[in-house]
Parts: sequence; C-alpha cells; structure tokens
Amino acid sequence: MPTEPKDVLTSYLRGARDSILWKLEGLSERDQRLPRTPTGMNLLGIVKHALNTEVLYFGQCFGREWPTPDELVPGDWADPQADWYATADESAAGIVDLYRRVQVFADETIADLPLDAVGHVAHWGGAEVTLHEILVHTLVDLQRHAGHADIVREEIDGAAGLLRDSSNLPSDADWPAYVASLTAIADRF
Repeated sequence: MPTEPKDVLTSYLRGARDSILWKLEGLSERDQRLPRTPTGMNLLGIVKHALNTEVLYFGQCFGREWPTPDELVPGDWADPQADWYATADESAAGIVDLYRRVQVFADETIADLPLDAVGHVAHWGGAEVTLHEILVHTLVDLQRHAGHADIVREEIDGAAGLLRDSSNLPSDADWPAYVASLTAIADRF
C-alpha cells in the first residue's frame, strides 16, 4: 500500500476508475446504454462522463490539451446532458478505450506535477486550484458515480459489490428474506 500522499490519492483514483469500468463487464451494449432512472442514468454514460471530467480536470485546468478533441463532448455543449450518454455513432468498446487513454493522460499530469501545482477551472469562474484539490475532487466525483454504477448494475442482473473479485457482501446471505424483513419494517410506518 502506498504511503506518499500523491501515491495514495492516485491509488484510490485508479480504484474508482476500475470500479466504474467493471460494472460494464459481461453486459450487452444495449444493457450498458439503456436508461435505468427517470433522469436517464446509464452505465456507459457514467463512463463517458468520467472520461470527459478527467480530461478537463487533469488537462485543461493545468494547461494540457487532449490531442484529439473531436473524440470528446464538444466544448459548447449544445446538449447539457451530452456527456451522460453514448451517441448512436459511439460504441461501448470505443468509449472504454477512450477512457483508458484518458486515464494515461490524466496519470501523466499527476506524475509530472507536484500536489501544490496551480491550475484554473474555467467552469468555476477561473478559480485557482491545486493538483491536490483536483485529485480529491475527481476522486470524490468518481466514487459517487461508482456508487451509481453499483446500484444500476445490481438492478440489471444482480451483480453487486465493491470489487470484481471480492464483492464485500456476505456470501451466505438469504437476500430475499433480508429484503422481506426490511420491507416488513418499512410497512409499519
């Protein structure tokens, strides 16, 4: 386990990324794209949002430009939800590949700059930030979306848990009985 602050933050950032991506594994492209909430939440959209967020925070904020901006959501964002779904012209495999390349790009920024490096976030009114702040902000954002992905995936096929190889859930639980007992308690109110 890393002990240096930047290494610890980077390790947790990579864990959040992995958690989001594994929620796509084994699903059809339709299941990855299909809206699962009244606001359109979908697994592939979470990945697309994460990649656009990382390019912005670990690129533009620190004066680094993504080499092929046409792969990203356009800066004018004519559709305010454009980074939350895959278009008909984008494939799931293409978005996952793009996110993996964005991760390398972001990790280069993190490796090259000290935690106190100063950047500016345009959509925060040009606010001055440090790499440390952006790492924490992005980590919190990705973990939040990993939680969304957890719930969405469980609703699709029951796959649940923290990690691909370790669910962190009791393996011998009688989930229907557990849910029935919680429902009985809720029904008393």
